[in-house]
Amino acid sequence: MTTTPTRLKLLALTATLIGALAASPAALAQDSVRAEIGKPLQSADALFKQKNYKAALEKVSEAEAVPNRTPFENLTIQRTRGSIASAAGEFAVAAKAFEAVIASGRVTGAEQLKLVQAVGGLYYQAKDYPKAAQWAERYLKEGGTDPGMRTVLVQAHFLNNDCAAVSKIVGDGSDTARKPTEQELQILANCFLKRNDTAGYVAAIERLVVLYPKKEYWTDLLNRVQKKPGFSARMGIDVYRLKMATGNIASTNDYFEMAQLALQAGYPAEAKSIIDKGFAAGALGKDKEADRHKRLRDLALKQLDESKQARAQAEKDAVAEKTGDTLVAIGYRYVSEGAADKGLPLMEQGIKKGGLKRPEDAKLLLGYAQYQSGQRAKAAQTLKGVQGNDGPADLARLWTLLAQRG
Repeated sequence: MTTTPTRLKLLALTATLIGALAASPAALAQDSVRAEIGKPLQSADALFKQKNYKAALEKVSEAEAVPNRTPFENLTIQRTRGSIASAAGEFAVAAKAFEAVIASGRVTGAEQLKLVQAVGGLYYQAKDYPKAAQWAERYLKEGGTDPGMRTVLVQAHFLNNDCAAVSKIVGDGSDTARKPTEQELQILANCFLKRNDTAGYVAAIERLVVLYPKKEYWTDLLNRVQKKPGFSARMGIDVYRLKMATGNIASTNDYFEMAQLALQAGYPAEAKSIIDKGFAAGALGKDKEADRHKRLRDLALKQLDESKQARAQAEKDAVAEKTGDTLVAIGYRYVSEGAADKGLPLMEQGIKKGGLKRPEDAKLLLGYAQYQSGQRAKAAQTLKGVQGNDGPADLARLWTLLAQRG
């Protein structure tokens, strides 16, 4: 995961600020300083325009060597040095020069705030991360509103290996008054990675999928949950359902295997829907495997027809059974066929009846069915109650995150 603000962006930020703050060296020197200082500064200006920065800085040092300088002459010298050093890539030199300008007390208000921001960016460019953090924090405390500087602050702490400071700034999500930026959460996640704190990392990625849902964040979470010790292979269809919902189904194999698992679970309508999506996406029905894909679709249609024909008797038998597994399965078949009004009550009835072979799996399936039917609040409530350490609870947690997005 790449989180570092690009150097080009920071260079552009710093250059814009300095360009707005610092007039040309010659303009600053004219009628403002003694000739023995103004002359080398004018030469520095000419060399600056020629991009001969090394020689320009030498001229600035020549002006600084003049004794008995006035405060305004010192101010002019430092502003000139800061502008030239920044253009030359001498970021630490530029930062110190503008620090001196701020310390002079001759700049105030908005101009000073912009200089404080520039100093923070310059120290970041110089890789002096403690000072970058110090000046970025000062900028924000003094009322600066550029969100880029908050990112500089967080990133500077990260690069200074101060993950405690990063965590404090980004927060734990309890403060609803401010939404952390995507990059801040990425930096927080990387902090936890550096500390080998898997739980903290996953929590940061979970916040990302809620606030900034992207396929790659879901890919990360799904890969991690499947690698957890004890995660059961029987959860394969459930993993695929999450992949489908988060845009992580794309390959021919994904569509084909998911459809097969749905058929094996006894849900032909779900299998048909998956196959139809695969054909629509161009992942199925092409090349040398086209006939195989069509046979799978034909099988799904055949099983769906058989399921519907036997449905009435199956429901009667399920009601008479001592356990609720069959009711849950029949209910989900209704839901997958688009009849949630019939299916969800049957699933709930089956779970309430009890005696289930895998009660946590059944609750997970009900939560998923509610989610698919648009009942997000009920889904979240159901999913929060799913327990177990072999997969259902972990997947329920991910579905809950999806449900939170409304």
